[in-house]
Amino acid sequence: MLTLSDCTVTVHDHDEALAFYRDALGFAVTQDVSYEGMRWVSLTPPGRPGPRLVLERAASTPDASPADREALADLLAKGLLSRLIFTCDDVDALFDRLVAAGAEITSEPADQDYGVRDFGVRDPSGNQLRFNQPVAAAAAPVG
Repeated sequence: MLTLSDCTVTVHDHDEALAFYRDALGFAVTQDVSYEGMRWVSLTPPGRPGPRLVLERAASTPDASPADREALADLLAKGLLSRLIFTCDDVDALFDRLVAAGAEITSEPADQDYGVRDFGVRDPSGNQLRFNQPVAAAAAPVG
């Protein structure tokens, strides 16, 4: 059996990211460890054991050159590094909660032709996130 345990999300500031993922989205912090100038922060979705999101600063990659770190920071600022898609039970309620938390909304809730209602946001580091809810198929007419 093969199971995804961790998924890395590049952030520019751990504490800003925690305020979003933990406080606005309700993720639970499972680890917050500092070691030799690096910080490992992992979170799990509300009520789930995993997979964990690991918040990682681009500048903390030990083998990256200064030019690579600068390039990563530039891509992060443009929202081009991480894209995450979440499924939830009530997309409209989550949208309202994120608006109230001051999240940067990139698209409002809409029904999509591919069977979901979804919306988009950017986290404080610019990562693109989408939240969707499966839409029940319309009942076929009888007769």
